[in-house]
Amino acid sequence: MSRNYFHLHLVSDATGETLISVGRAASAQYQGVSSIEHVYPLVRSTQQLDRVISEIDNAPGIVLYTLVEQDLIEKLEAACKESGSPCFSVLQPILNLFQSYLGTVSDARPGAQHMLNADYFKRIDALNFTMLHDDGQMPANMEEADVVLLGVSRTSKTPTSIYLANRGIKTANIPIVPGVPPPAGLSDLRNPLIVGLFASPERIVQIRQNRLLSLNADIETPYVDKMSVAEEIAQSRRLFNQYGWPVIDVTRRSIEETAAAIIDLYRAHRMKFIAQA
Repeated sequence: MSRNYFHLHLVSDATGETLISVGRAASAQYQGVSSIEHVYPLVRSTQQLDRVISEIDNAPGIVLYTLVEQDLIEKLEAACKESGSPCFSVLQPILNLFQSYLGTVSDARPGAQHMLNADYFKRIDALNFTMLHDDGQMPANMEEADVVLLGVSRTSKTPTSIYLANRGIKTANIPIVPGVPPPAGLSDLRNPLIVGLFASPERIVQIRQNRLLSLNADIETPYVDKMSVAEEIAQSRRLFNQYGWPVIDVTRRSIEETAAAIIDLYRAHRMKFIAQA
């Protein structure tokens, strides 16, 4: 199948993360078409916008923006109209809905979502905790975790933990290693939600082989033997079942999907914990 490309310009007065997520989510709905992303973060002056417009003129395409300064918006939209590039504000329809419901207009505050407030410092605290408790480190204070992830090697424990930390959830992860018992007292933890991650043997073997190849390591090892891996996974699932811990099959899940499922479980866990307190 031939693949078509188009230019996607993402203009933001903040980090551009919102636009990147929206742009990629929309682009993913079109098979055989790929976007060439041009990301312009922290656009807050006419001089910065002039450089953006120059790039749009050189490579016309779809333009998405999250600018809130009206003079910058008008200048960008006029330039896009002249170059024939469709231009759309990702925030404005949502702001209109908020204004209609709240009965008040918004303040034009570029990058307001990234203010150094309590939620920001909560995320930093969660990230620090998560990094210190990666791969079974510092098991003595697991009770301070919000979530503890268990799984055999290459079940995406670390990237999932970091993603959760960026949502303000303190996450520890513990590898399940053949012949090595899990940390003592794990089953006695009360505060954290403990979740088991597993994947199909085929998927685990594929990821492990790629990892070994990237390290130029020997691939003739039980670490990538399908029968050995299948037994590892079976043992891990028996452990999860023994203690009634919820499990998630990550075989075909992205990190974001796995994290969303864990957050859903965590909300229910907290409600139950609060009710019992």
